[in-house]
Amino acid sequence: MENGGISQAEGKDPSSFLSDIIGNSVVVKLNSGVVYKGELQSVDGYMNIALEKTAEYVNGVKRREYGDTFVRGNNGEFDASCL
Repeated sequence: MENGGISQAEGKDPSSFLSDIIGNSVVVKLNSGVVYKGELQSVDGYMNIALEKTAEYVNGVKRREYGDTFVRGNNGEFDASCL
């Protein structure tokens, strides 16, 4: 994660950082390489993530759009700096 991702959130713990960016556009990259770009709606203690207005990208190509998306926390990486 580069340029402002969770690992560089200026000393904030991840849950505080994520609470501060709810409503912002984020990128979630799954371990499989699939990428979801959408608006962060919620996150819980297990890093499960709910997104709205979500687009799915496979190998950089937009494949689908979803209204709501739920990603289990153990399925990927989270980077709020990309959008």
